[in-house]
Amino acid sequence: MTTRRDLLRLAGAGALGLAARPSLAALTLAAEPGEARTRPLRILILGGTGFTGPHQVRYALARGHQLTLFNRGREKKQWPAPVEELVGDRNTGDLQALAGREWDVCIDNPTTLPFWVRDAGQALKGRVKHYVFISTISVYASDAAPGQDETAPLAAYKGQDPMKETIETLRKDIEGLYGPLKALSEREAEKWFPGTTTVIRPGLIVGPGDESDRFTYWPVRLDRGGEVLAPGDGSDPVQFVDARDLAEWTIRMAESRTLGTFNATGPATRLTMKGMVEGIRGAIGSKASLVWVPTPFLDQQKVSMWSDMPVWVPAAGDTAGGSQRRVDKAIGAGLTFRPLAATARDTLAWFRTLPAERQGKLRAGLPAEREQQVLAAWRAPGSQAPATK
Repeated sequence: MTTRRDLLRLAGAGALGLAARPSLAALTLAAEPGEARTRPLRILILGGTGFTGPHQVRYALARGHQLTLFNRGREKKQWPAPVEELVGDRNTGDLQALAGREWDVCIDNPTTLPFWVRDAGQALKGRVKHYVFISTISVYASDAAPGQDETAPLAAYKGQDPMKETIETLRKDIEGLYGPLKALSEREAEKWFPGTTTVIRPGLIVGPGDESDRFTYWPVRLDRGGEVLAPGDGSDPVQFVDARDLAEWTIRMAESRTLGTFNATGPATRLTMKGMVEGIRGAIGSKASLVWVPTPFLDQQKVSMWSDMPVWVPAAGDTAGGSQRRVDKAIGAGLTFRPLAATARDTLAWFRTLPAERQGKLRAGLPAEREQQVLAAWRAPGSQAPATK
């Protein structure tokens, strides 16, 4: 079975730059934003060219804000309006391009290492009125208890010096370092920007442009048709957030200058694995049939939660609360969710724009041959085959 290490590895892939960046096609599917409700802001985005960043940029531009991006300049994007782009490298401490500048708000998207926040704090202290730090729901010490909110205990760092950790050391020990270093980065943000910090803790981020295929697997697999292996009995809860919903809400939080710490995942009401898979099937018009296979049998077959069966985390044992985090605080602060059907259709449409070679190599989920092997084993004599729906 997938270990907590595997879960954190997948959750942190984007932050570590382990997954390929989305194509420009991902950006054409964003929802039309409304007019800004505040005066135009001068917004600095650290990063801005990854998964959620481009959605932030386009939404903010459409609402009349002035955008500056700071990154290594390796991934050029086409924007619908002028965007200032500054080049530097936080790995080497090169933040000279930020010197002497002021902004109304800074959105820190890619940070996993505390020294990145420290360096940003030293460069921007007193010259940024509002600092928005994008953290992760993986900062919590335990996923065992359902219904935990933002006050739950955080993962403890057990290394020697968090300021000396690097991307290389993080890759070697995702389980031990990812959550704790994110938690310490949150604290570093509050240290350098006291009383002006917003911490956003996203759950699984999905939608068009997500190259990890953690959600994409399901619309793609269901679109292929036939018998589809589905995990458990369908009653396990799932949580995720469309990258566009997260990005747009982040900009609105900057507009309203809302401070505090927020779990940012969804949907607004309980959604089960069965509800998600059947919802996707209906949204894309799939004729696939679902074969629900009990968790103990999947354990025997070494079919892993999350990686082999993306999004799915059994609501039992030390993962009982993994997909049952409270999000009422974020909803109260204006986080909204587009329909599952829209996310499913848009994700599939985006995936179809990728090169054929890429489409043939999903980065999450069971390969077709392995799926058929498990289904055959489930239907073999001595196994209690389920009804197909």
